[in-house]
Amino acid sequence: MKKRLCIWLSAVCCGLFTACAVITINVYFPEKAAKEAYKSLDEMMLKNPAAAPDKKPGGEPPAAPPESKPESLLRRLPEISLVASAHAAEDVGDQLAVEVASMPEVTRAYKEMSGRLPALTALFNSGAVGLTNQGLVTIRDKAKVTPADEALVAAENGSRKVVVGAMATAILKVTKQEDTRSTRGQVLAKAAATFAETRREEARPGWWVQGQNGRWLQK
Repeated sequence: MKKRLCIWLSAVCCGLFTACAVITINVYFPEKAAKEAYKSLDEMMLKNPAAAPDKKPGGEPPAAPPESKPESLLRRLPEISLVASAHAAEDVGDQLAVEVASMPEVTRAYKEMSGRLPALTALFNSGAVGLTNQGLVTIRDKAKVTPADEALVAAENGSRKVVVGAMATAILKVTKQEDTRSTRGQVLAKAAATFAETRREEARPGWWVQGQNGRWLQK
């Protein structure tokens, strides 16, 4: 009897331990704010890179104009210094855009993506490549691409991963959530999905895009 009781108690303890081990802490993800931040970053640093604020030698951003008043970053991001906007922004999307744009690796990534934009657009137009549900570029028709195109796609995906990773870092920081392996993994996955959604909306007619359900369709 005692032996059976001990076995039963051991089984219960093991079950409880396993249940505790697989508990996942859900994180807060500001999807709408992240989407607006991606749009602002694309507008400022990808489509209109000449308007992006330049940094002074020494790494400090330029000082804000003395007479300028705080405005929404989404309206005047290209005209306002990153530091001044960070203090003035009241919207989470504004804060995320400022935080991500201030990262040197993101600046480099967007500069590289801007340079690839014409060639990448041509590949999308031809149907050679498509947009995955993680916001990455994948080759759909190998007969339409060259080794140089494949290298371009790989480099583009590397840059996009930098941007998405930076967004995940910014979200954890701005929302004051603990940056652990679990929270980062969850936020990173959602940041990638939101990035993909933003790019799907901007895709041109005829481009191949992958929905969240994994199915491909042509816009």
